[in-house]
Amino acid sequence: MTAVQYGSGASRPAGARVVDLRSDTVTQPTPAMREAMMAAPLGDDVFGDDPTVNALQERIAALLGFEAALFMPTGTQSNLCGLLAHCGRGDEYIVGQMAHTYRYEGGGGAVFGSIQPQPLPNQPDGTLLLADIEAAIKPDDSHFAKSRLLCLENTWNGNALPLAYIEAATQLAKKRGLAAHLDGARLFNAAVASKVPAREITRHFDSVSVCFSKGLGAPIGSALCGSRDFIARAHRVRKMAGGGMRQVGLLAAAADHALTHHIERLADDHVLARRLAEGMAGIAGLTVTPPQTNIVFAQVADGRGAALLAHLKARGVLATGLIGLRFVTHLDVDAAGIDTAIAAVREFFSNPA
Repeated sequence: MTAVQYGSGASRPAGARVVDLRSDTVTQPTPAMREAMMAAPLGDDVFGDDPTVNALQERIAALLGFEAALFMPTGTQSNLCGLLAHCGRGDEYIVGQMAHTYRYEGGGGAVFGSIQPQPLPNQPDGTLLLADIEAAIKPDDSHFAKSRLLCLENTWNGNALPLAYIEAATQLAKKRGLAAHLDGARLFNAAVASKVPAREITRHFDSVSVCFSKGLGAPIGSALCGSRDFIARAHRVRKMAGGGMRQVGLLAAAADHALTHHIERLADDHVLARRLAEGMAGIAGLTVTPPQTNIVFAQVADGRGAALLAHLKARGVLATGLIGLRFVTHLDVDAAGIDTAIAAVREFFSNPA
């Protein structure tokens, strides 16, 4: 192949495939998924008569052990509807300081619901100390917001929360009169890594949000699961939030296909993440955190993180640096792509700063 200039003075083979490790949200629908989308029977979901949406909602609710579910366009909206269905104005939810629902969703619970977040420090594995949860629950006194909800996240930065911890934390919440919500954007990664069915995780929660558009590879969509009464409240919130959609069975069909074909293969992404971490291990100036699932974090010494990202991009490898250097494996990345990424990282550190 002939070489073409790409980026700042670097080159790569013409037509070389970009290895996109920024997120598992960048996946493209597979040919089989596209066929399923085109074949989906459709209706108007605002009227409740899209058969593909209805079937998906019934399926995901049963799969995770709940009475009902509601299809959402995004995980942020799914979590928001969950927060507002659990809490009213002046109520409080307890959440990790680095949790997605608190830090990366625009403060929606506070902005749209007047719900006060009570953030607690996340431990390195993503858990919240039980003692911290206990201490954060407010007494029933007019001086305080009403503690209503505990929010956990699984996976958190790629870590699967231990099952024993999930049980202990949710039991504590229940004992103190709080409901428990799970931001399960990558729930199935957690289940595969923990070697349990997903409902072994979700059975401890009153509600769960799960994404189809990350590791499962659908182009869009999340689901909020809970009791029928809870989902009825969430449905009203979804309408107010602009989430009522029409012939959305096209997207529900993609999610349904993902549930059938893309759960077990998440183990392949986890293997590739370990391959990447092992390939970068031992490089002077780079500290790599061994991954549990499909996310690899690395810390770059001497402030060279931005330079490394630029170097990788120039060689057709994309990553992010928002919270440390992050690589995410997914169904559109193979072993050859991982080896390309490893080679590009090693090339960078082989040159003096």
